[in-house]
Amino acid sequence: MKKRSPGAPVIPFSCTFENYVSGLEVAKQAEFLTEKKLVSMIPKIIKSGFSALDCIYFFTYGVQEVRAWTIRRGTLAPQAAGVIHSDFEKGFIAAETMSFDDLKSKGSEAACKAAGRYRSEGKNYVVADGDVCFFKFGTVQAAKK
Repeated sequence: MKKRSPGAPVIPFSCTFENYVSGLEVAKQAEFLTEKKLVSMIPKIIKSGFSALDCIYFFTYGVQEVRAWTIRRGTLAPQAAGVIHSDFEKGFIAAETMSFDDLKSKGSEAACKAAGRYRSEGKNYVVADGDVCFFKFGTVQAAKK
């Protein structure tokens, strides 16, 4: 492997072990791993795969849910909105954004706005990893024949 792909990540893991751990209740997983002083490689495999595919997350939220969406790095705001629904891309007007880190440190959308960390972005905005987005869009009417 080292001769053919120098520098390529190698993550040794045991399918039997990972299968056993994933079969435990979530609370028991942490207890088992701590007690045995072992670590699951699944998080590292996921992060490495995400990185290799050049993927990032952005978030949307509402009263009832917070959702993470996966896009390729370099995706423009209209195309990111289109991941949620094709009509969002077609009728894209703007993306109101703040970073997750800012939201976490400030504590609320209002605090981000007050600190100048909430912004409105247009069609040429490249969505950043960890952006929290609210997409504004209008209705798109089909052209008449």
